[in-house]
Amino acid sequence: MDSSPSQPGSNRSSPPDVAERIVLGEIVGAHGLRGEVRVRISGDSGENLLQAETLWLARGDGERAPRPAVVLAGGPGRPGEIRLRFEGVDDRDAAEALKGMRILTETRALPKLPEGEFYWHELVGCRVESESGEVAGVVQEIWETGAHDVLVVVDERGVRRLVPTAAALLKSIDVEARRIVVADLPGLLDPIS
Repeated sequence: MDSSPSQPGSNRSSPPDVAERIVLGEIVGAHGLRGEVRVRISGDSGENLLQAETLWLARGDGERAPRPAVVLAGGPGRPGEIRLRFEGVDDRDAAEALKGMRILTETRALPKLPEGEFYWHELVGCRVESESGEVAGVVQEIWETGAHDVLVVVDERGVRRLVPTAAALLKSIDVEARRIVVADLPGLLDPIS
């Protein structure tokens, strides 16, 4: 499974629809004095963020009018971060003013993944059930843990379950049907305390 939301260059002049948006990262502060920002990346790699021509900035996931940001330059940063420089952001104060902004793109701009790999946003909202048909709930979010990512599955009563994304445990993923089938293993779908 590929958790990194890759992003090719985009020249769209209108912001992506709320339903089409995906968060690629968040601006966590300024870097240096010339307007560069530090971006904490969402996913495994910021490489495709660095290749983008235009991104969208918003204060929150639900913001209706994200603003375009033309990318002038970028480079690697601290672990889990990259640095970007946007057109019109020319000094440290302007960069600091962007702190907390989320960087968005539209889901259709993401490159197609190889067979059997999925973006996180495709899994959120999928129903999770065992091979024998026991329904565990719906994927609410995904945690990065270092080894295998973990699906956070919540049922209609609010009971949470954690399901590792190891290939041996995930028997089938059908994003069109919004359904994930996991192995029938004792304890795999037990609620967490």
